[in-house]
Amino acid sequence: MFARRPLFLTVLCLALAACGSRDDGAIDVALIGTPENVLTTGLRLDSPAQHVRAATQSGLVALNPQGETVPALAERWIVTDDGRSFIFRLRESNWPDGSPMSAASARDALLEAIEGLEGTSLGIDLDSIEEVRAMAGRVIELRLSEPEPYLLQMLAQPEMALRQPGGGTGSMVLTREEDSLVLSLKPPLERGLPDNENWLEDVRDIRLHIRPAREAIALFASGEAEAVLGGTLGDLTLVETGPLSSGTLRLDTTFGLFGLQVRADDGLLSNTGVREGLAMAIDRQALMAPFNIGGWVPTTRPVSPGLPGDPGLIRERWEDEPIEDLRAEAAARITAWREQFDQGDPSRPATVTIALGDASGWDLLYRELARQLRTIGLQLERAQDVRDADLVLVDRVARYPAPRWFLNQFHCSLARGLCEEDVDALVEQALAETDPAQRARTLAQAEAELTLANVYIPFGAPLRWSLVRGSVDAFAPNPYAFHPLPELALIPR
Repeated sequence: MFARRPLFLTVLCLALAACGSRDDGAIDVALIGTPENVLTTGLRLDSPAQHVRAATQSGLVALNPQGETVPALAERWIVTDDGRSFIFRLRESNWPDGSPMSAASARDALLEAIEGLEGTSLGIDLDSIEEVRAMAGRVIELRLSEPEPYLLQMLAQPEMALRQPGGGTGSMVLTREEDSLVLSLKPPLERGLPDNENWLEDVRDIRLHIRPAREAIALFASGEAEAVLGGTLGDLTLVETGPLSSGTLRLDTTFGLFGLQVRADDGLLSNTGVREGLAMAIDRQALMAPFNIGGWVPTTRPVSPGLPGDPGLIRERWEDEPIEDLRAEAAARITAWREQFDQGDPSRPATVTIALGDASGWDLLYRELARQLRTIGLQLERAQDVRDADLVLVDRVARYPAPRWFLNQFHCSLARGLCEEDVDALVEQALAETDPAQRARTLAQAEAELTLANVYIPFGAPLRWSLVRGSVDAFAPNPYAFHPLPELALIPR
């Protein structure tokens, strides 16, 4: 059994909101990650970089603490009845270099962001944008080839910021301070708000500490940070989840992918039946039991169950079938394949390699998964390089709650592992459907085909956690596990 190593060292430090912190009015926030990735100018962002990008650069719309889409550079918008045109009115403002924020310049910046995402899953999601038009004054129109109900959520992603020369387009300015980064809110007019000469009385700076999980948790335990953001299952074992953490550990209920993507296109896992055997042999509840997470729901579906508009056409696999029977069938399939194709000794376990992170939580997951797979004659080993792995752990939160997001993660153009071109074709066919019910049925068919291909072995929803003191009231758990920083700079009243 895994022995937790508590980092909440004393009740006193947990009780004091500012134990050991600097008394300059700023709020200290730790983001779990690596500092060198935070200030990237590219469009492939990890979680800390997404948070910093969203604070310093704005898109047409943004996500609020509850995960809802709110105005940003666009002050309002309308959607036509057919769902194929989104018309945005920009706020009356200037770009960082002082030039007017015109429709033409916003269009050019948006097109640059879209083009930069080519070859990514978000780029595939945005394929329905057929044209971006600059209209009169400060109005731009996005014309779509087919309706896209979740376009606003896509446009709210940090990668969709409209960047311009001269500085950031977001509501905050970033500066360096010793071993941390400082985010400061811009004056109200520069944030699209009414002028207020006393605005500085209502805001505070955010001092960011980009740290590995253990160091970030230690900052919180000592009172040097009032919030820790960006925790994953891999880091959860570092957190004491007993009474001392009551009220501070916050979990996001997310949609997304948490499971194994098959990369091997030869050998044992090249066989669909064997891959299915692997999927049926995993006891998902037992896999997560060592983490003691209440409310986590396992699934055998590649698309998270319970999404809005789910027609209920896809059911869980192997319901009510004893795990012993499933493992016996899986072992028989593996033995049959090896007797026919494997030149090695069938009496010895076959080796399968997996790529996953080095954190203690991933170590715990690996040990339990390896134990389970030994029951069907497989020896699980960690790969030294993800490119050489048979299986890759996927732990990814959905950008928007629709089947299309999940299915696009396995698009053949992304070359992430085994894929099904027929599934890609069905998704494209579904998007062309004007009838929402028919679209849902076609996407369900695509999910069914992806399921039968067994190129992805689901466990359940990804887990995300934060540590937040009671003095931080702008934090809210949300399904995207994204927690905007500008709201944390507002002083609670």
